[in-house]
Amino acid sequence: MTVSAAEVAPAERIVTMPAGVPKLTLGWEAVQWAVKYLKQPNGKNAGQRWSFVESQLRFLLWWYAVEEDGRWIYDHGVRRLAKGSGKSPFAGVHSHIEFNAPVRLDDFDPKVPGGCRGKPVGLPWIQVAATSESQTANTMRMVRALAAKGSRLAIEYGLDVGKTQIYRSDGGQLEVITSSAAAAEGAEITFAVADETEHWTPARGGPDLAEVMDRNLAKSGSRMVETCNAWEPGIGTVAETSFDAWVAQEEGRTKGKGRILYDARMGPQDVDLADEEQLRAALRHVYDDCWWVDLQPVINRIYSPKTPPDVSRRFYLNQPVASADAWISPPEWAGCLSLGRVVDPTEPVTLGFDGSRSRSDAVTDATALIGCCVSDGYLFQVGVWEQPSGVAGKDWRVPVVEVEATVREAFEGYNVVGMYCDPAKWETYIAAWEATYGSRLLVKASRSNPMEWWMTGGRGTLIVRALEQFRSAVVDKDLGHDGSAALTRHVINARRRVSRSGIQISKEHPDSARKIDAAVAAVLAWQARLDAIAAGALDVEESWVPVRVR
Repeated sequence: MTVSAAEVAPAERIVTMPAGVPKLTLGWEAVQWAVKYLKQPNGKNAGQRWSFVESQLRFLLWWYAVEEDGRWIYDHGVRRLAKGSGKSPFAGVHSHIEFNAPVRLDDFDPKVPGGCRGKPVGLPWIQVAATSESQTANTMRMVRALAAKGSRLAIEYGLDVGKTQIYRSDGGQLEVITSSAAAAEGAEITFAVADETEHWTPARGGPDLAEVMDRNLAKSGSRMVETCNAWEPGIGTVAETSFDAWVAQEEGRTKGKGRILYDARMGPQDVDLADEEQLRAALRHVYDDCWWVDLQPVINRIYSPKTPPDVSRRFYLNQPVASADAWISPPEWAGCLSLGRVVDPTEPVTLGFDGSRSRSDAVTDATALIGCCVSDGYLFQVGVWEQPSGVAGKDWRVPVVEVEATVREAFEGYNVVGMYCDPAKWETYIAAWEATYGSRLLVKASRSNPMEWWMTGGRGTLIVRALEQFRSAVVDKDLGHDGSAALTRHVINARRRVSRSGIQISKEHPDSARKIDAAVAAVLAWQARLDAIAAGALDVEESWVPVRVR
């Protein structure tokens, strides 16, 4: 059995949009309408017909893409872009498209671009929402400017333009909403822009407002697009929740047909801000086709003593910066990515296992089996089982039979020289594995229990030391990893916690859905690797001969 390196984990991608263009889409109707009715209200091209850059065009084509049965491919959208990328102007244009353009499917027509003919939204009700009116100012300023008095758009559609509301003569309306979730309940909206959702925190009522708007939209099959910068991790923003949902979608951990269209461009996690050449290359990638952005003032701002590095990464490289108590940061982990590595079935490897069992009264943790090549410390995911997101995970149970089968296949397919397991809640199963495979292992946790390596209890000093060794290996790039989605996510989720013995790790809080079990399994696999090296695993001709279990 061989394992090839996985694709880059969704959470590590620096471009998130789907490749190519969709076969069936109303996006061309949106583009043609905008070019006909809208003029650029400011900047170098003020007064000229509106023109989309490629990234904006591709977003519209995918946003209005439909299945062969006419249903939308995506039911939620997010545009997370660096500061100055034009999110607000585009959101203003998009609001007018939904307010006036023929962007609901009328019929299929292979003779027109995108294969679809559209019709206008009946009695449109558009909301531009935020948790404070000041957050909507940029978007609404563009909305009003595009529908200026005397413009073709205002005249032909009979628009009555106010500061926070626009009315159509047929009863359609476009409005700002910053009210409480309770006040927003029940509105029959047909499209919404959730503006600056990196500021939609629980303290400001952001998640509650987003949930109410989602319910309102669902009644008519309508949709919402979020705009945001990178968020401050761990404070519960809507922007972070939406990203987590998209990651779960991309990893196949969701159930149902609802999908999120996520549009983001990020700088590489390991970019060195002090290296101007690296920084400039990263900014060119992040701003891509944003021709209106002069990179030199951005670089000057980043190098200003008044600009903290975490602010620079969030606003200009579009990177959510690690929480203050993060154990390992995304740049540190990304620096160890080793794509292309293939595990040879004859080379010695160690395994680490951290298991959980289902609990009906709390969030269920994950179960993980991680491998580590003894020769170079390359970590690879053998199996991770975790509760699906949302309603799909309500009655989920750890598939014990599948876990046991994967352990058996690992011993049959790899040259396993050691396996360390945190036995909590899996004592019976691990005892059975020890009875079956213990005699073939070169390195053993103890004489009586060759696999038991407790990550809790009175072993604080040993646990702290194992965690220190693993983290040091990451920081010094003494290990590599396959970039697997679950392992990456779990390592980034781990938080430092100070104990009497030293620094240990945990979830952000006991019932958090952000799991760390694969990170714990990786630490166990790494510890087994260190012990295997000490036991002579790299000198098998003299010290040890593997035994195959069939």
